[in-house]
Amino acid sequence: MPQMNFALDDEGRLIVQHVRDFCRSEIAPLAREYDREHRWPEPQLRGLAELGLLGATVPEQWGGAGLDSVTYALCLAEIAAADPSVAVIVSVQNGLPEQMILNYGTDEQRERFLRPLASGEKLGAFCLTEPQAGSDAASLKTRAVRDGDDWLISGSKAWITSGGHADLYMVMARTGGEGARGVSCFVVEAGTPGLSFGRPEEKMGQHAAHTTAVTFEGVRVPASAMIGEEGQGLIVALSSLDAGRIGIGMLGVGIAQAALEHAARYAAEREQFGKPIAAHQAVSFKLARMATQLEAARLVGLKAAWLKDQGQPFSKEASMAKLLGSEAAVDVTRDAVQIFGGNGYSAEYPVEKLYRDAKITEIYEGTSEIQQLVIGRAVLSELTR
Repeated sequence: MPQMNFALDDEGRLIVQHVRDFCRSEIAPLAREYDREHRWPEPQLRGLAELGLLGATVPEQWGGAGLDSVTYALCLAEIAAADPSVAVIVSVQNGLPEQMILNYGTDEQRERFLRPLASGEKLGAFCLTEPQAGSDAASLKTRAVRDGDDWLISGSKAWITSGGHADLYMVMARTGGEGARGVSCFVVEAGTPGLSFGRPEEKMGQHAAHTTAVTFEGVRVPASAMIGEEGQGLIVALSSLDAGRIGIGMLGVGIAQAALEHAARYAAEREQFGKPIAAHQAVSFKLARMATQLEAARLVGLKAAWLKDQGQPFSKEASMAKLLGSEAAVDVTRDAVQIFGGNGYSAEYPVEKLYRDAKITEIYEGTSEIQQLVIGRAVLSELTR
């Protein structure tokens, strides 16, 4: 394995700086308004599509920007620092539908489905979770039955990011018996008869990223809509989740970075007992812990991204990145609220929203408990073989 190096070249640094400038001028000023109104961030997504970030790591051959995973991870953290709602939409697009089609689709499928996703012309969604099947994905009940040259899909999915807004839905459905090997993956296009959506869920945070139930009532798709082989659906889904987990980990890093910046500025300006509160050890030590936790999460996330770029196994590191990134988001935003005191509990100050936005990072794309299960299994395999 080559020596690990996260340093960006001049082009990479310019890309990240350009994304940072765009996010701070075009996304961050709107974040609280869009959160308050639960408004879908269409203009922000269009702007990011123009920057190539809705197909960031897709090769240029298929219409993407062809960025390496490390550069993309740093860009995603910048988006999350501006608005986590926008970042999760971007993360799902890059980490799940696009990776699934890129890695398991045919060239015909890549041309038909991946190219418009990578260009930002279309948006993708990932449909795995069901009302009774969350962490236990292999227990899903949505079924696809063969009907001549087509498949008929029936069932329901829950907690689908971009539900009702996406153009392409990556749907895991049971085509065989019980268990993991009976599941296959299909692309379902918006507007297909029998496809419907619930109203956006009332959530604790990330209000601008709409999350809905998705229902399939005899949805007919051609055999050419299957991604990968029949019975390979959970392999397609779970292997792509590794890339998605790097994204969520860096999303957490972005949230934590924003919270730390707000808290540090506030602590330097707010005076109590005749001096800035940052001069009090109780606050300065809190800032020190916040910065240390953030940096640790960032480094693990970048290591996972680097391993992916090197073509090395990165499942364990992706779960570590997701676990640490989401914990950093929750812990650092909680401490930021504490530093702000009563003002931190007010919606007039930015850390209240960041605290609400942070919690879901410990849940979606695999709970923290699932990440620990993946990591534990990997560690035992490495150390006892």
